[in-house]
Amino acid sequence: MARPVVMVDQPFPGQNLRPLQIRLGTQTIAGLESTGEGRPILLVHGNSASSRIWQKQLQGPLGDKYRIIAIDLPGHGASSPPPDPASDYSGRGYAAAIAAVARELNLGNAVVVGWSLGGHAVLNAAALLPMAAGLMIFGTPPVGSGPEGFAGFKNLSPTAFTASPTEAQIQEWVHTAFAPGYAPVPDFVVQDFHRTDGNARACLGAVAQAGGLADEVEIVRNLKIPLAIVQGGEEQIVDLGYLQRLAAPTLWRGAVQVVAGAGHTTQWEKADAFNELLDAFASGV
Repeated sequence: MARPVVMVDQPFPGQNLRPLQIRLGTQTIAGLESTGEGRPILLVHGNSASSRIWQKQLQGPLGDKYRIIAIDLPGHGASSPPPDPASDYSGRGYAAAIAAVARELNLGNAVVVGWSLGGHAVLNAAALLPMAAGLMIFGTPPVGSGPEGFAGFKNLSPTAFTASPTEAQIQEWVHTAFAPGYAPVPDFVVQDFHRTDGNARACLGAVAQAGGLADEVEIVRNLKIPLAIVQGGEEQIVDLGYLQRLAAPTLWRGAVQVVAGAGHTTQWEKADAFNELLDAFASGV
């Protein structure tokens, strides 16, 4: 049974944010919460990242307007590893953690946002989030079944599934996560990669290799709530054409929303444009 949320008294250094520790059985999920009191927005980061990637959403006007919560997935950031890494480090395992957090924090009528791996986890969690008003994904090509399951990726580095990659591999992977030539890449991006439990990457790769991924294309096709899909115009990992061809009956505004000049990490690279989209979506669903 889940235990109560612990609000950490000390403010996040230099920022007007509330750190969270959410106890789920033997597991602890860490996170950050903004000071806003509007509709809840739950933010879920990508592979080998953390809640720190959402600083530009948590702070400023967006964080003042909405109750924004950014969590660290199991084995990432300040969250503990899960009890069963072989199965919990997967789309379904992360989905269960997201749903448990949403219940524990009473996030009714929430917008749930997933970036990259976080987007896959959010799609997996859709059926477990009856309280959600809408979903947003970006840097996330929904995977399908069969040999074409990963057709939405135009550059999927094996580093994302490697327990202990070399420093050169990490640097190469990090730079594909931003628009070509983008600088400076924040130091915490590499720090978060090193901080992530290597089993999170290796086990996710093993699940994918064994055909254990959910059919996210089918999930999108059957969604009953609005789905916003955002894409950086300079994205190096995800194919825009694939996203535009998806059967998505509840697609927000009837089209993929492209943010000019942004790469995979749209929320950091072009935060103002991304925040404007998120605000419009959260205030309109």
